Amino acid sequence: MTTKKITILGSTGSIGKNTLDVIHQHLNLFEVIALTANNSVDNFVAQCQQWQPRYAVMVDANAAEQCQQRLKTLAPQTEVLSGSEALTQVASLPEVDIVMAAIVGGAGLLPTLAAAKSGKRVLLANKEALVMSGQLFMEAIVQNGAELLPIDSEHNAIFQCMPYTAFQGAGVQALQNTALNSIGVNRILLTASGGPFWNTPLEQLENITPDQACAHPNWKMGRKISVDSATMMNKGLEIIEACWLFATTPDNIEVVLHPQSIIHSLVEYADGSVLAQLGNPDMRTPIAHALTFPERITSGVARLNLIEIAKLEFFEADFSRFPCLRLAYEVMKVGGTATTVLNAANEVAVQAFLEERLPFTQISKIIETALAQTTIVEAKQLDVILQADSDSRILASEIIQKCT
Repeated sequence: MTTKKITILGSTGSIGKNTLDVIHQHLNLFEVIALTANNSVDNFVAQCQQWQPRYAVMVDANAAEQCQQRLKTLAPQTEVLSGSEALTQVASLPEVDIVMAAIVGGAGLLPTLAAAKSGKRVLLANKEALVMSGQLFMEAIVQNGAELLPIDSEHNAIFQCMPYTAFQGAGVQALQNTALNSIGVNRILLTASGGPFWNTPLEQLENITPDQACAHPNWKMGRKISVDSATMMNKGLEIIEACWLFATTPDNIEVVLHPQSIIHSLVEYADGSVLAQLGNPDMRTPIAHALTFPERITSGVARLNLIEIAKLEFFEADFSRFPCLRLAYEVMKVGGTATTVLNAANEVAVQAFLEERLPFTQISKIIETALAQTTIVEAKQLDVILQADSDSRILASEIIQKCT
């Protein structure tokens, strides 16, 4: 394999750190060209000192200034940039082959879209690029000859369980003009851990604290994604994402609770076969898979010990316990900017919960109220999507203020 040059958008987050861990095991295969972060100066400076990238981007201007001063001696050849425009710049550098899109939230949309328009191999860990602008993003991938490989453990599992010939050695864009039933696929079974509260008595959910919601039993994730896992909005966003990635509809996707997080997802075929991808709950597996697909490399993940695991359990997903899951199914069927509104309102509501301004059980209600008060339009233009995102954040903030 030839050496591939990579930009990591969101290098100080859990996906970014795991990506660098996998790369560290294969220094002959990858060269880190650019690292980016928001405002975590200490962690970012340490990464830049170790990896000596050509470019270092900090979105926050004050953080970028601090970073630049410290890197003058630690990484003198590294050019420090700041601002959201710099994210787009390093995502579309001509010399870059691979872009790891791991910025959490709507802030990741524009640089991820820039990578797609530049024909890169896009490793997609940012759900919002597809949730906010699925049609626009997939068109950019296909029209610009980019490759799209999913990093979410569930979507990566589905990808691995699909017929290899459907991908022709490329990413999921090979499926965009392919009906799943034409390649023998009946449905997708999307597994979910259920988060920390999948069997907690409903009457106790009102008093859940941010620390409790962020204590995921299986995965180590950032606080926002951990809360999304607890509400199952994370799975709701994955339903929307799966529809775009695999050119299907919500009716062909079933969510199954699987507390052990060993089976990451399954694909059911017309002949009754069900293929599953199994592995320890460690994001280095899908990262390693996508970095060198269709070839395989070691990831550093421990071998799966089925004897030690002993049992795999499955339960039905309850919409009354997880109303965010219901909302995701509904907005994907509505289409247009409905998914953008869902995502924006959720981000605002989750932040309010993390700041202890909103009870846990109110998150879904804020989202549902925002959807009810919004006129949904077609989502074929970027400016329309960005405006819907901005308006929805303002609306959700106003609804929260009235509630509290």
